[in-house]
Amino acid sequence: MSSREQVVLLSEEGTPIGTADKATVHTTDTALHLAFSCHVFDEQGRILVTRRSLAKVAWPGVWTNSFCGHPAPGEEMTDAVARRAERELGITLDDVTLALPDFRYRATDASGIVEYEICPVFTATTSDVVAGSPDEVAEWNWVDPDALGAAVASTPWAFSPWLTLQLPLLRETTATAR
Repeated sequence: MSSREQVVLLSEEGTPIGTADKATVHTTDTALHLAFSCHVFDEQGRILVTRRSLAKVAWPGVWTNSFCGHPAPGEEMTDAVARRAERELGITLDDVTLALPDFRYRATDASGIVEYEICPVFTATTSDVVAGSPDEVAEWNWVDPDALGAAVASTPWAFSPWLTLQLPLLRETTATAR
């Protein structure tokens, strides 16, 4: 991660109010900023989960959704999603869909680091073989979505807080679309 990577800071209403160096924004007093999450599915309908690198500042070593990131100032969100998929997992995405446009959360990890984000959630598919970047992901696995839902429901402490919040909403959105 370059210390020059910038994130978009937001007002409580969600309006951009400035930028900050990504390397300095995640602290015990994190400012509200713009991010995104993506849940990637394969051709068999399995969902990709990843275990965050142990070098991560927030929630190191925790199992989470496929990947997350921050759009650069002025960057289109779908371009940022594609960029992070390549950077973190070495994959290209198909059928990128905005699933939860208004997702927002605040959570504090065991070390006191805060995540405070307006974080639209996307789904996508890929047929690529994952080649995870070790500074981003420690492990990954393709799993049955129902099994993941059951695991998150029964052991939420083993997963990132954003996954535990997003997954039920995604499942509800998917069920409604049927």
